[in-house]
Amino acid sequence: MSKTNISLPASLSLLFLILLAGASAARPPLACNPGDSKSKDFAFCRTSLPVVERVRDLIERLTLQEKVKLLVNNAAGVPRLGMRGYEWWSEALHGVSNVGPGTKFGGDFPGATSFPQVISTAASFNASLWEQIGRVVSDEARAMYNGGMAGLTFWSPNVNIFRDPRWGRGQETPGEDPVLAGNYAASYVRGLQENDGNQLKVAACCKHYTAYDLDNWSGVDRFHFNARVSKQDIEDTFNIPFRECVLEGKVASVMCSYNQVNGIPTCADPKLLRGTIRGSWRLNGYIVSDCDSVGVFYDTQHYTSTPEEAAAAAIKAGLDLDCGPFLAVHTEDAIKRGILREADVDGALVNTVTVQMRLGMFDGEPSAHRYENLGPRDVCTPAHQELALEAARQGIVLLKNQGPSLPLSPRRHRTVAVIGPNSNVTVTMIGNYAGVACGYTTPLQGIGRYTDTIHQQGCNDVDCTTDHLFGAATDAARAADATVLVMGLDQSIEAEFKDRDGLLLPGRQQELVSKVSMASKGPTILVLMSGGPIDVSFAKNDPRIAAIVWAGYPGQAGGAAIADVLFGTHNPGGKLPMTWYPQDYLTELPMTTMDMRSHPLKRYPGRTYRFYNGPTVYPFGYGISYSNFVHTITAAPTVVAVPLHGHHNGLNTTASSTTSGKSIRVTHAKCNKLSIGLRVNVKNVGSRDGSHTLLVFSTPPGGNGSPHKQSGIRRIPMGQHSLHIGDIRHSISLQAAALGVIKA
Repeated sequence: MSKTNISLPASLSLLFLILLAGASAARPPLACNPGDSKSKDFAFCRTSLPVVERVRDLIERLTLQEKVKLLVNNAAGVPRLGMRGYEWWSEALHGVSNVGPGTKFGGDFPGATSFPQVISTAASFNASLWEQIGRVVSDEARAMYNGGMAGLTFWSPNVNIFRDPRWGRGQETPGEDPVLAGNYAASYVRGLQENDGNQLKVAACCKHYTAYDLDNWSGVDRFHFNARVSKQDIEDTFNIPFRECVLEGKVASVMCSYNQVNGIPTCADPKLLRGTIRGSWRLNGYIVSDCDSVGVFYDTQHYTSTPEEAAAAAIKAGLDLDCGPFLAVHTEDAIKRGILREADVDGALVNTVTVQMRLGMFDGEPSAHRYENLGPRDVCTPAHQELALEAARQGIVLLKNQGPSLPLSPRRHRTVAVIGPNSNVTVTMIGNYAGVACGYTTPLQGIGRYTDTIHQQGCNDVDCTTDHLFGAATDAARAADATVLVMGLDQSIEAEFKDRDGLLLPGRQQELVSKVSMASKGPTILVLMSGGPIDVSFAKNDPRIAAIVWAGYPGQAGGAAIADVLFGTHNPGGKLPMTWYPQDYLTELPMTTMDMRSHPLKRYPGRTYRFYNGPTVYPFGYGISYSNFVHTITAAPTVVAVPLHGHHNGLNTTASSTTSGKSIRVTHAKCNKLSIGLRVNVKNVGSRDGSHTLLVFSTPPGGNGSPHKQSGIRRIPMGQHSLHIGDIRHSISLQAAALGVIKA
């Protein structure tokens, strides 16, 4: 997006900035307007009182009819108390988005910084980057709220496990590893919320709880799907990111999903909501439904006989807020029927109103809030756009570099043929749940900053149903010093409510790649845009294809980042956050089978690197560099002490088992926060500086369905030197249901 430059005298420029900064002060508060004489009489408006007292005072003033209208995302106002309505639904998955009705672009806010899609950012394995992105996104979100263009409750991030490579929403997730997903969740949420004691900058939401990873596959959709999941898989896979989000990230909200888990809708399951989120994890915030989930489990899943029973089941299970109208319509009748108490509604409102209080939405004069100085000048800043570029660079994964052929040289490769349906795209780069970007740099534009280009689409779009553009593409490859093919997927292939049929490149893309590589007089580089993995075995094994780069959906600056990697300005350090399987992996593997663990007798291969032992195109954590890094473990324990609870098997209460060969039942061990310290030297023996992700895997004892290995992560900026990392703590979280015993 281009911006018009206007020259102003210094005094007028200053006045203009002051007016922009002051524009947010004109936004009326949600409640407690200091211009309203009644406000001084309301205890809930007194910021000197504890939040709990203010919340109690507000709820006591509400009628039942007013209360039920606050149970939905488009909460009604209460004029007699000076309360305006509030739209809870805003999104900020990888930048402020206008997917939800709570956010819109226009006027002083024509766009916002659009960072890479989450799967791409996860490939950086860089927790400090994730948190930094969160802080920038919340700066822009607060600025837009101050300008009346957004809410403060953002239903992001998506931390579901990328269980099946066909899932259309896998692009929104941090990948297949629970540890990685949990680290991402906590880091991004910390950046978004910037908790200052009890105060929130914005309120984040981890979704979609739980075992949600199927949208629409082979006639089965998320509204009808009953995920049959073992307790073991729930505990050691599906729930781990949500647990970390609540316990470590201190998230203000969790969203329950559409699907059922073992026959019970997640939004009506008291064990999942009250028992786990509110009870075991002690969520300090609210639980919200995915949009129309309560209506879905009544109308579509027929879980209850009447709508009143559905409303009662959801609220009693622990649901506080309904994205949709269902609870506003049916909750009062449920109370009249005696199947729900008004006190249950009060409990839900305590959780939602408390979050609003923590956001400062009942604090009266907006200018008094610490974030109220943020305005239009704080959106799409040069620093924010530079961070989007850096995030894109860090998330790019180099999969193949024969020769090596990369990086390209502007001196030797004076003309580059840029070919493919994704070679000059814009919105494709930002993936789904995105807003309006500040501007775009396409791959063609990025490469054009380094050298002359010859551009041919090759295919009209990623469906690539015909070969009528192939001839022009091969002619371009013959004429150029190097060829870059930008292929892959987009939202027409993988998206919300659109799961993939297979893992191959769509249509005739593979044919185009092969024909162009045969015609190219210089090195042929294959760049892939996608959220999910692609079986590119043909390219991996073809010596005419010199290099393969996965860019994910790299955000608004994706083309610049791709070019920086191709020409060596940036040394790639990304690693795959998900396994790339061959197409044959899907044989007789329905998406509806939730088991993570393999069953050899049933010819069931298992899922993700933790449980799958078969062939891969590229494994989880794979990614190469223009440098070479050597690791040396200089210190590692040969014996691990496991603290015990009480008297067991003759061991006293203070003893720890360190005897080799002994086994300890998990129910007898204090396994929380158990970690193993390693001392590792990493040496860059290549000729270029770069960043390196050190993946540390632990292998649990075999038997009882233990994973093959589990990861821990550390990203290291590396120059041309060796680095002593020091003490890496590799945490091991053990569940009694999952592992059975620990062997010393």
